[in-house]
Amino acid sequence: MIRKLHHNAYRCRNSEQTRAFYEDFLGLPLVGTLEIRETKTGRATNVLHTFYRLDDGSHLAFFEAPDMPFDFKPQHDFDLHIALEVDAPVLADMLAKGKSQGIETRGVSNHGFIDSIYFRDPNGYVIELCAKRAGHDALMDPRTNGARDALQRWTAAKAKG
Repeated sequence: MIRKLHHNAYRCRNSEQTRAFYEDFLGLPLVGTLEIRETKTGRATNVLHTFYRLDDGSHLAFFEAPDMPFDFKPQHDFDLHIALEVDAPVLADMLAKGKSQGIETRGVSNHGFIDSIYFRDPNGYVIELCAKRAGHDALMDPRTNGARDALQRWTAAKAKG
């Protein structure tokens, strides 16, 4: 059985700029680096893999791979975003911090079960900080919230076209 998320990994343009955002701005400590000089197939490469720890012990990780082209572009929230949970007072503090530091900052968005703010990291990824609202756990309980029924209705409506 899968126990928990260890890490998600994404490409980055520059490991130091990425560190400054995730460690200095968001407060996630850099806890590991892995230099990769050769792939498992024996191809020489030059990659740095970095890991930033969240309070639950999971990590966000990044690959800087200058010898491997990658199309960095600002991501739309619906394409890719990374959502990290914080407490409500932290949400307010980070909203002010982002604006004061000139980081692209949006929010607060009320999604019913969470309040969210959004930043764009140096790689173009959208970073969401979210705080649970009252009733969060009940609204996220699949035994009572109708999530599967809503998905089935969505799928049937698409099929009808």
